Amino acid sequence: MRFTASDVVPLSQARASLSELADQAKAGAEKIITKNGESYVALIDAQRLDYYHRLERERIHLLLLDDAGKGLDDVEAGRVKDARAALSAIGRRRAATKRS
Repeated sequence: MRFTASDVVPLSQARASLSELADQAKAGAEKIITKNGESYVALIDAQRLDYYHRLERERIHLLLLDDAGKGLDDVEAGRVKDARAALSAIGRRRAATKRS
């Protein structure tokens, strides 16, 4: 999404016009509120925030599915290790690191 100069609002101005900014956000605008000249927080519609959260959850699920697929590919290709042996090796390395 592109932002215009009117979408970037200093915190001092946002305090004075919060109700108006909230109405604009509800109408679809996204406001970037700055503090000391740098981006600080964003003001967006609550439904849009929910949508962004759903997108993030879907992205996480897709990443998990991709990782599971890679794991199955590793199993099919024989790139596997015994879990107990791997955990024991990790434990030995941690113990050796603590002693150092």
